[in-house]
Amino acid sequence: MYPEYIVEPMREELRRVGFEELRTPEAVDAALKSEGTTLLVVNSVCGCAAAGARPGVVQALAHGVKPQKLVTVFAGNDKEATQQARKHLIPYPPSSPAVALFKDGKLVHLLERHHIEGRSPEAIAANLKMAFDRYCAPVAV
Repeated sequence: MYPEYIVEPMREELRRVGFEELRTPEAVDAALKSEGTTLLVVNSVCGCAAAGARPGVVQALAHGVKPQKLVTVFAGNDKEATQQARKHLIPYPPSSPAVALFKDGKLVHLLERHHIEGRSPEAIAANLKMAFDRYCAPVAV
């Protein structure tokens, strides 16, 4: 487990743009099983989280269409919450960082570490914006 003083700025980077931290398995289940769209970020200390994942997520949220709820767990610190979040990502293997989009409690889009590592924040944001347009846009009647 990382000392909190190390991870606090990384937590704050997501809280600042509206993410709710999920610190218990129960909070994870409640958030990810709910109706509507939810973006989950499995935050981490790793360099690709700082270089691409968090900045890419922040850029994507400037898009006109975005998820209704924003939640995060911190791998390496919120151990039980992260384990529970990863159960919702099955059949995909554990990955940190990771960015997952849920619609009505179902996983519909996932960026794993290998989709993030080595990619620019702009490329990550572009990927997420396409997913937001597909899954978060209001349905025309």
